[in-house]
Amino acid sequence: MSNDAKRARRKFVRSRPLHQPISGWPPVCIPTVPRRGTVLVVTMWITLVLAGLVLVFGRSIRVEVLTSANQLAAAQAEAVARGGLAFLLALVDGTDGTRRPGTDVSCEAVPVGDGYFWLLCPDPEDDRSWHFGISDEAGKVNLNSATPEMLLKLPSMTDELAAAVVDWRSPDPTSSAGGAKSEYYLLLPEPYQCKSGPLETIEEILLVKGASLDILFGEDVNRNGVLDTNEDDAAATPPSDNRDGRLDRGLYDFVTIYSAEPNTDSAGRPRININSTDTGELTDLLRSVVAPARLFSVLDNVRRGRPFRNILDFYFRTGLTMDEFRQIADRLTTSRERMRVGLVNVATAPRQVLRCLPGLDETDAEALLARRAASDTDLSNIAWVAEVLPAEKATAIGDRITVRSFQFSADIVAVSGDGRAFRRYRAVVDARSSPPRVVSWQDLTTLGWPLAKEILSSLRAGNPPPVTGVALRLGGS
Repeated sequence: MSNDAKRARRKFVRSRPLHQPISGWPPVCIPTVPRRGTVLVVTMWITLVLAGLVLVFGRSIRVEVLTSANQLAAAQAEAVARGGLAFLLALVDGTDGTRRPGTDVSCEAVPVGDGYFWLLCPDPEDDRSWHFGISDEAGKVNLNSATPEMLLKLPSMTDELAAAVVDWRSPDPTSSAGGAKSEYYLLLPEPYQCKSGPLETIEEILLVKGASLDILFGEDVNRNGVLDTNEDDAAATPPSDNRDGRLDRGLYDFVTIYSAEPNTDSAGRPRININSTDTGELTDLLRSVVAPARLFSVLDNVRRGRPFRNILDFYFRTGLTMDEFRQIADRLTTSRERMRVGLVNVATAPRQVLRCLPGLDETDAEALLARRAASDTDLSNIAWVAEVLPAEKATAIGDRITVRSFQFSADIVAVSGDGRAFRRYRAVVDARSSPPRVVSWQDLTTLGWPLAKEILSSLRAGNPPPVTGVALRLGGS
């Protein structure tokens, strides 16, 4: 076909309707192009894509908003917890050792900005209610100074663990009967040396032979001092418990490693050593309280009685009256140490700790509790102990007790104002100096919310937290 014919054919085809065949010419396949609905379909797809992007973007924005709100709530809870610490430091600052901080203020649902904090302080005598206040570390048994006999009287303590604790803290390389030194610990699957030095945290006892979580914490896995449902359901949920309707607290609430006090009187003056051969200060002190007619007899008893085991032994053997002894007891000592470590405060210690003192039993502990609760008891020195216990028992504990406290702890539970976030810390502070010093700041948030769930529900609903607990005196007394 010539070029002219081809041009004529193309011109003819363009001039004819697409559906009509050309007579005499071979059929030509010309594709049909849809011209209707294309724009609509494309528009629908674009709309769907944009809608999806909007939904994804909206969801992303919502997640970001919730995340920001949670981060803000967490920051607020942290700030409230720091406010709780400042509150604790302010309460104990300036104590002379005999002042009981926190007994005249509320430690429950204390507002800080929009949030609140609680100073949780379990009461060993009550496992059904939350109690609030400051815990006295001197009202506990010091693991670094207690005798094996004292350790053995602690709840849940075993013979093996008591001996091993003494070996763990002792520099003596020889192990005691039932105890353990490095030769035992080095044979463990994950070996380590025996420390042969004082414990630095209570939880360190878990490294000691015979220790376990059950012995240390008992059934109180969240350490709130209250018998929760999961702590009284046998083996249904952790922990495994005996379902006896009572909270087994283990050792934790009754032991410390922080208690220490200066060997000075309440005015900060060095005490007079009654066993010293330099009797000038002691003579002047006795002359100020003892009638002249009796002074020579008392001084002769002092000379003949040396050395005295402690100041209660001094009282019983010198013939002083209780009124005379009460006036000078705070000025006396038998120790040359500048710092006394591990003395038990008989004015704040709970029953479980009092019965750990050498030679005391349950009856003696109850007698001490009854006497210190009397309104006419002067708790500023230990003279009142001599009125409660017979001479033999009072003398046996005289060098293990005090009525002063300088280290305090608090379980600080802080929550944001909207109830979205909470923080929990255990703080231990030392008030021997001013301002007081923070010696421990332990994060307990992972143990979970320790108070009533209604508190969080109320905050999330925009209401203030309900008051659910009982105000507590220092040390659970």
